[in-house]
Amino acid sequence: MKRALVFQHMNHDHPGRFLDYFAEDHIIPEPVRLFDGEAIPDLAPYDFLFVLGGAQDTWQEDEHPWLVAEKQAIREWVVERARPYFGVCLGHQLLASALGGEVAPAEKAEVGVFDVTLTEEARSHRLMQGLAPAHKVMQWHMAEVKRAPEGARVLASSPITPVQALAVGDHAMSTQFHCEFTPQTVAGWASIPNYVASLEKHMGAGAYPKLLAQSFPLMPDMARMTRAMYDNLVTATGLRK
Repeated sequence: MKRALVFQHMNHDHPGRFLDYFAEDHIIPEPVRLFDGEAIPDLAPYDFLFVLGGAQDTWQEDEHPWLVAEKQAIREWVVERARPYFGVCLGHQLLASALGGEVAPAEKAEVGVFDVTLTEEARSHRLMQGLAPAHKVMQWHMAEVKRAPEGARVLASSPITPVQALAVGDHAMSTQFHCEFTPQTVAGWASIPNYVASLEKHMGAGAYPKLLAQSFPLMPDMARMTRAMYDNLVTATGLRK
């Protein structure tokens, strides 16, 4: 049985549809609640590192001192160990920051359903094979990667956020958009008042039912996109033989 280390930054957050993929590949997820003070374990026994989103910002090391250790762990995992990595939203930004890129407040937040397009480089990149040139995705971020790390490749972009997906070699990738969200994830927000309030803050009154109605019919296409990226990653890294 393989093991996936999951860096968690908020309550109620999880890898979503990636959990189905892990189950198929006999990978057991093991979350570390960094925001609760749980320590990062020795990385050696793990096969996959998944880094979730969160309300924190990469530069808030004074407010969240555990970000220092998290970035160190990401560097060790991606650079020194060159093992399979996937990050979403904050996990995307942390990959960039840990490897020497730049992350800063976004000029314009993206909250809701938005369009992203693959870059020219992505069309020949191993980790993006089988994907259509354009996709509708779920977004929820107020910060963005302003400059990709040296050696990283930008795989997707949007008119608002130029760095929507990154790859480091063939073993690490990340998305600014929330490709992990499932219908169950979005439906679950109804029981989390803070999530609904945050949506209304950014999208206006009645935001949650509107987003629910808009996103649900798009979920099958989002799932196919995410599945292709995951399959490419585990195949390229040899995690799936």
